[in-house]
Amino acid sequence: MFEQHEIEDVESLMSRNTEFRQLVHKHKELDNKVRDAELGVLPMDEVTLHNLKKQKLWAKDKLTVMWESLRQGKPH
Repeated sequence: MFEQHEIEDVESLMSRNTEFRQLVHKHKELDNKVRDAELGVLPMDEVTLHNLKKQKLWAKDKLTVMWESLRQGKPH
């Protein structure tokens, strides 16, 4: 989700901000479930898969907003 050169910044931010850290973990969890469902490893109906994708997108959008705000020293 983040560029390779941003990894250290992300890890630093995760250690300082609990909400950001939790969202990163949630996004990874959702990403794994979506991937497994698309590969057929995790049986899932289309509605559930669609809802997981929406949750994953929401988490990514929230992370992006938080990332920009926190990097600029602004509250989200």
